Amino acid sequence: MATISYAGLSDVGRVRTENEDHWFADPGQGLYLVADGIGGSAAGGLASQIVAEVLPRLLHNRLHEAKEPAGPHIANQVSAALVEISERLWLESRNALGLKGMGSTVVLALVRDRHAVVAHMGDSRAYLLQAGRLEPLTKDHTIAQLLVNRGQITSEEAASHPAHGQLTRFVGMSMEAIPETKRIELSPDDRLLLCSDGLTGMLSDQQILEILSRQIISEEACRQLIDAANQAGGKDNVTAVIVAVGNGAAR
Repeated sequence: MATISYAGLSDVGRVRTENEDHWFADPGQGLYLVADGIGGSAAGGLASQIVAEVLPRLLHNRLHEAKEPAGPHIANQVSAALVEISERLWLESRNALGLKGMGSTVVLALVRDRHAVVAHMGDSRAYLLQAGRLEPLTKDHTIAQLLVNRGQITSEEAASHPAHGQLTRFVGMSMEAIPETKRIELSPDDRLLLCSDGLTGMLSDQQILEILSRQIISEEACRQLIDAANQAGGKDNVTAVIVAVGNGAAR
């Protein structure tokens, strides 16, 4: 049985006055998530808060009797829960004054022993640090990423492209929500990183790798990631959640 430990930290950054990010962790359920609100400070902050508070309950209701650690049924139920909360958020934003257009990104990891399901909508990301290598587990749901997929621009060009922040999928969208899920196997000493684009917009994957690879506790790694993002400009709210896999003592 693997030992799972975690740490999370969120910061308003150097430019914004309010933090629209929220994160959640429930080791008992094995659920860890990051949500980044869109649609303005009030609406965006509310949207990400709803995701962080309501989505865990939806997942618990769907998965409390599930026995397999991370099989196809688990991934399907995670997707169904994301679709449900997206529809709820859209209905709420449509009917409430001042909340039109609100939404939120989400990236989550459901960890059961040494298996995990990673799911996301939007441009919040998940990474896996395994054997010294940093593997992106998600691809941004943005116009810029679509252009990369079509070979029209490079990944490097996408980072500064005018459409890099234009989301094609998010929680609360009016069109049909289509979450993306991925099943992975974890090994001792692996680290999962869930983060908002306030981190990845400021730091390269190489910079993230250098910090995650340091032999420091996860809480300190979160702090160093956020400090580095702020030192690079801190143009957005920045949130990092690290899930560490061990054999015994928590890291």
